[in-house]
Amino acid sequence: MHQNPWKTLSTKEVYNNKWIQVTEHNVLNPSGSKGIYGKVHFKNKAVGVIPIDEHGNTWLVGQYRYTLNEYSWEIPEGGGAMDTEPLDAAKRELKEETGLTANKWTLLMRIHTSNSVTDEEGFVFLAEDLTQGEDDREETEADLVVKKLPLQEAVSMAMDGKITDSISVAGLLKVARLKNL
Repeated sequence: MHQNPWKTLSTKEVYNNKWIQVTEHNVLNPSGSKGIYGKVHFKNKAVGVIPIDEHGNTWLVGQYRYTLNEYSWEIPEGGGAMDTEPLDAAKRELKEETGLTANKWTLLMRIHTSNSVTDEEGFVFLAEDLTQGEDDREETEADLVVKKLPLQEAVSMAMDGKITDSISVAGLLKVARLKNL
């Protein structure tokens, strides 16, 4: 229904690896002025999971984020190949990081993480009817800390700015609304 007011004059690749591609676009912006626009294309979909047990507890994952140069508390999350169903990637991430499996899955939302510079698409799922097993972490996740806590406490962490990851904040606030917390 909406027409694109931007006009691309030229595009060049600036950087490319197996996770991202960075391109620079010479454009005419909506007012008709020339400019440049940088775009980060993600080669995976982002997936996040909010596991909730029968007692109203959830799990967070803590890790040092290289890009931020700081420690971050997040919901279990990661990436899934573009040709993989987001739910399948979410199931893998939950097991990989926490050892949990779930019998009940609900898609909470589709989200764009920072749409002014990237096309990254994310999906957040609610996982219920949980079973605890062994985790299966990747080598970059060797220092993960997994923390079980009341869902209300995790929501408070998002509201207080102790959780800043966009997928985690959006997912936790949506669950809080759905669960009337």
